[in-house]
Amino acid sequence: MYCKPRGEVRAQQNLAMQNIETYLPTLSKKVTLKGESTIKKTHLFPSYVFIYFDPLETSVSRIHSTRGVVRIVGCKEIMTPIHDSIIDAIRKREASILAEVKSDIEGETFLNDPFTSGDKVRFTQGPFVDLEGIFSEKSGDKRCHILFELMGKQQRIEVDAASLAPV
Repeated sequence: MYCKPRGEVRAQQNLAMQNIETYLPTLSKKVTLKGESTIKKTHLFPSYVFIYFDPLETSVSRIHSTRGVVRIVGCKEIMTPIHDSIIDAIRKREASILAEVKSDIEGETFLNDPFTSGDKVRFTQGPFVDLEGIFSEKSGDKRCHILFELMGKQQRIEVDAASLAPV
């Protein structure tokens, strides 16, 4: 079914009140804002919603007159249904992507705090790659302070925790 732009949820809610089954597939992605990661869901097929109904029991004109709905795609004399296996495959893929994003965010929580103050660390990427330093403290969710010898003096720098490995 084709909906008004950004009207998928409204159409879905109005159809649910009429006891018509709908499915609005979403795509989950990780979004980081102010150092905090969250999951943002966007519609996989913008302006489209899958509907499941029996045209002999539910009038097509009733669906067309639902708020938010523009038209049923390909609705002429005989409608062409989408096979259940296609919908099932989309649902499974949607669930697996959500699980991947969730595990990515959970695994990101400062690598489960692998370092404590005084631990020796090695830079694995960036301008200090292969240099060693001493973990000082966390600085936010993803960054930390490292002490290391530079130009004969001990310097304190703030780096991305993902660029460190224990020694």
